[in-house]
Amino acid sequence: MQIFYMPVVLGNEITLDETESKHVVKSMRLGKGDKVQVVDGKGGFYTAEITEPLPKKCRLTVLEAQQEFNKRDFWLHIAIAPTKNIDRLEWFLEKATEIGIDEITPFLSEHSERKTIKPERLEKIVISAMKQSVKAYLPKLNPLTSFNALIQKEMASQKFIAHCKPGEKPHLKEKIERKNSTLILIGPEGDFSPEEVEQAKAHNFKEISLGNSRLRTETAGVVACHIVNLANE
Repeated sequence: MQIFYMPVVLGNEITLDETESKHVVKSMRLGKGDKVQVVDGKGGFYTAEITEPLPKKCRLTVLEAQQEFNKRDFWLHIAIAPTKNIDRLEWFLEKATEIGIDEITPFLSEHSERKTIKPERLEKIVISAMKQSVKAYLPKLNPLTSFNALIQKEMASQKFIAHCKPGEKPHLKEKIERKNSTLILIGPEGDFSPEEVEQAKAHNFKEISLGNSRLRTETAGVVACHIVNLANE
C-alpha cells in the first residue's frame, strides 16, 4: 500500500506537494491511472487515481474517501525530555506514532542535557511513521517547552509522572482509566529532580512506575505508550 500525505484535501482533486510528488513519480515510478492512498493527518483516508504524474505537482482524483479513519476513543499525550543523543528521541517519536499517540511535547527539565531540537526534522519523522503504520491522524508535535509551563497548563483527565525515586508507586497499568485523556511525563537521563516531582504532585500529577527495570528515557516513553494503548483495546 502506497500512502502519501497531503494536509489539505478539498473536493475530489488532490495536488501533492513537491516532496510527495517526487516520491510518486521519481521514486515509485507510478504513472497515470495508478492508484494510491492519501491521508490528511486529520482522519481523512483517500483512495485516489493519478491523473497528472508531474514531479512537482502530481495531481490525483479521489475515488473513495473515508473520514475519521480508525478514530480512537481516548487521547494520549506524552511529554518527554529530549535525549542527549537526538537519535533516541527520534526513535521514540517513530515507535510511539506506530503504536498510537495523539500528542507529544518535548520539555526542558532541571537535569536535561539537550536544550535544543529541530522541530522540522522531528515532524518529518512523525509524518513518515504515520504513513508507514497506515494511520490517518497525525500526532500533534508541540514546541519545546519548560517543565513549569507544561505542568501548569495541561488539562488532561489523568496526569502521571514516571520517575525512579525510591518509594512505593503503583504501576501505570493499574491506574489507567479507559476512554479518557491521559498525560504522562517522562524525564531526562538524570531523572526528575525531587523538586520537580513535588511540583508535579502539587498540580495533581500522580506518581507511577513503569516496572522494575531502570529504563532509558526513550524506552520509558515507548513502554508508557504501549501500556495505555493496551489498556484501551
